[in-house]
Amino acid sequence: MNAGETQRTPWIVGVSGASGTPYAAAVLRALLAAGEAVDLVVSRASRLTLLDETGISFRDAHWQDDLREWLARGADGKPGAFAVDIGAVRHWSAGDLAAGPSSGSYPAKGMLVVPASTACVAGVALGLSKDLLQRAASVTLKERRPLVVAVRETPLNGQTLRHLVALDDAGASVVPASPAFYAGATHIQDLVDFVAGRVLDAAGVRHGLYRRWKGTLGGAAPG
Repeated sequence: MNAGETQRTPWIVGVSGASGTPYAAAVLRALLAAGEAVDLVVSRASRLTLLDETGISFRDAHWQDDLREWLARGADGKPGAFAVDIGAVRHWSAGDLAAGPSSGSYPAKGMLVVPASTACVAGVALGLSKDLLQRAASVTLKERRPLVVAVRETPLNGQTLRHLVALDDAGASVVPASPAFYAGATHIQDLVDFVAGRVLDAAGVRHGLYRRWKGTLGGAAPG
């Protein structure tokens, strides 16, 4: 790096195979809108979920076109709902265990796993590092960087709950994908944005995705 050059320090975003790809899209859009750089890891399982939920095939060789189409789509499936500049995104293949985020010496602000499947939660809690997503999350923990895990499953069995407690003990923030209604949601996108906003809150990233509680009952009631 040349003198005076600013080092790129991204947020790593891992997308696992749980249902909830609109949550990931909302987080990615908000990070980019906040001026953050993003390193994206899309697991193999999540590509099947993305195809099922949106009809979009995420391909390594065409990731930029596929990502633009995905992030432009609203939570209701409507294409072209958002205009997004993905110039600050770097994509790493989930099978590339030599990628930058696999090493603690690679600069990063932290990692957001959204949505996080129970298999992903187990892999990270046990330190399996079966793919780049799990490896990057393990690196984030060992380097004491923020790790936010947006688990998306119901009901939760005892084994998964124990894995979540292990992640909490290791320093991760566990954020269930649980929409709230006090913010006055009137559209499915509002519910998605609330969860995405809480993920970003846990990471300390500024955003305007939802209306915050201000201590007044009835604030979400229609006027």
